[in-house]
Amino acid sequence: MKTIKGPGIFLAQFIGDNAPFNGLKPICEWAKSLGFKGIQMPTLDSRFIDLKKAAESKDYADELKGTVEESGLQITELSTHLQGQLVAVHPAYDLLFDAFAPDELKGRPKERTEWAIQQLKYAARASKNLGLKAHATFSGSLLWHTVNPWPQRPAGLVDQGFTELAKRWLPILDEFEENGVDLCYEIHPGEDLHDGITYEMFLEKVRQHPRACLLYDPSHFVLQCLDYLAYIDNYHERIRAFHVKDAEFNPTGKQGVYGGYQNWIDRAGRFRSPGDGQVDFKGIFGKLSQYDFDGWAVMEWECCIKNQEDGAREGAQLISDHIIRVTEKAFDDFAGVKADEAFNKKVLGLD
Repeated sequence: MKTIKGPGIFLAQFIGDNAPFNGLKPICEWAKSLGFKGIQMPTLDSRFIDLKKAAESKDYADELKGTVEESGLQITELSTHLQGQLVAVHPAYDLLFDAFAPDELKGRPKERTEWAIQQLKYAARASKNLGLKAHATFSGSLLWHTVNPWPQRPAGLVDQGFTELAKRWLPILDEFEENGVDLCYEIHPGEDLHDGITYEMFLEKVRQHPRACLLYDPSHFVLQCLDYLAYIDNYHERIRAFHVKDAEFNPTGKQGVYGGYQNWIDRAGRFRSPGDGQVDFKGIFGKLSQYDFDGWAVMEWECCIKNQEDGAREGAQLISDHIIRVTEKAFDDFAGVKADEAFNKKVLGLD
């Protein structure tokens, strides 16, 4: 068995215009002061990383890595969640998702998709230059507007949607294969890859591509009423990244999974700061350790109640408390018998 690395922190929800959240070195020093050992880096803010430059220049990647390591941290993974979302966007969401694209691409969905695909390819090369083994992203979606089967879906619609999604992602997956990096999809409502079944449908379309892996985030499964511990049993061989994120689901006589168009604080299902929700982290860390997951446990803070800095401090401690330093010996070794084929035959009555 292997010991999970951590604690790490996903920087996306902390980056801002005020110190220490407005630059790579100060945010690293802040994270280190809270007890974090790694950072997962979003890749759209040039104050933190020039993704294209990191892909094309090993010297720049080494400099970037050095800045992080000077603060006593490591880069756990790069993230292209927002770019991955733009690999596949249904026209109904064009206006909303244009917010993720550069200004010059807003209102130009075809060019926006091409840009997003190139961003993912840069991420593969940048990850290699930084010595990383996994990368975090979203799948995007062409079918989410049909997730509820009313009106009735036309025959063949879902198959055609996943065929197109795979067509867009296969060249990206091949780029990650060439660079020796696992591409980890965060299974997430709003994406075509939002549960185990949809992930399997995608795997079939990309011919079981070895780099089509998973970022495990139990919070999204709590809100879908999905068994997130059994999910690990089913997909542990593909889980290569891990978000420590909490959630709670408290249905009422008025509201359930869909949330009634309410704001996060008024929804039956809502994200909470790590330790404040319903996720069984003890069970999760136990299962991941059982299955030899040796990647990073990365805290992602999303909470409609608690301040993010308090959430970060508490999250670092929660992860540290849950990481299992795995045993190197069996508990009953003291009563063991030396291996001997002749002795074994006697025990089996074969002598």
